[in-house]
Formats: sequence, structure tokens, C-alpha cells
Amino acid sequence: MGGQITFNRLGHPYRLRQIKKVRRWLTTAIEYHGFELGEVAIIFCTDEELLQLNQEALAHDFYTDIITFDHCVGDLLSGDLYISIDRVKENAIQHKTTTYNELLRVMVHGVLHLCGFGDKSEEEARTMRAQENQWLHVFHVEPK
Repeated sequence: MGGQITFNRLGHPYRLRQIKKVRRWLTTAIEYHGFELGEVAIIFCTDEELLQLNQEALAHDFYTDIITFDHCVGDLLSGDLYISIDRVKENAIQHKTTTYNELLRVMVHGVLHLCGFGDKSEEEARTMRAQENQWLHVFHVEPK
């Protein structure tokens, strides 16, 4: 039984490049952390769509780049990652990087949450950022 990572769009027309490479990379991160890939859906949306989801599902009234819904059962990693492409573009400008690189960071951030990494405390946030940087390095040195 093999799981899968799917990419979907709500209101945003963004089309991901290198889909096969991104799938392999995220699967490698999942397996490295001791999980088996279940069903992971990555959904690209607009700021307004993610704000509405944030308000309805989490009672949070603010914009964010990602909301992760964990559906893991034991070591079978599954979940839904809702990503605002609008917010990713803004973050890329702020962090002086490309939209694509920032999107990779946000996708692996969501996967790391599913693997059990948090980011609420300062220490957790530092660990999360180090993991993101490690996995971004892996993506960029891995053959296409």
C-alpha cells in the first residue's frame, strides 16, 4: 500500500513546477522522520480563502501562509495543507527569495508539523527553521 501526495487548487490558479521532484522530496522527509506516507493533499488558495478557513475552522481572524490539518494515524502520515499563494508571494518579497523557494519552505513546514514538529515556542521555532533549511538544501542538491 503506497500513499500519495496530491496538489489541488481552490481559487488560485498557481501551477507547481517539478511536481514529481517535489513529491519525492516531501516523501523522503516524511520517511526520514519515521513515518509512512498516507494521503497528503496540498491545496493552493488565495488569502481570502485561507482567511475564511482560518476563521471557520480555527476561530482565528488573521491571514496566514499555511493551515495544516493532521489526519495521521500512528506512523501513517496523512493531512491537508492549505497554502495561500498570495501570502507566500508576500513572504518571498519580505525574505528576499523566490516565490518557488518560499513555497517549498511552506510545504515542508506543513509536512514537518505532521511529523510532530511545533513552532509555538522560540525553541520550537528555531528547530522548525533549522529543519526547513535542511530540507530546502536537500531539495536544491537533489538531482532533477
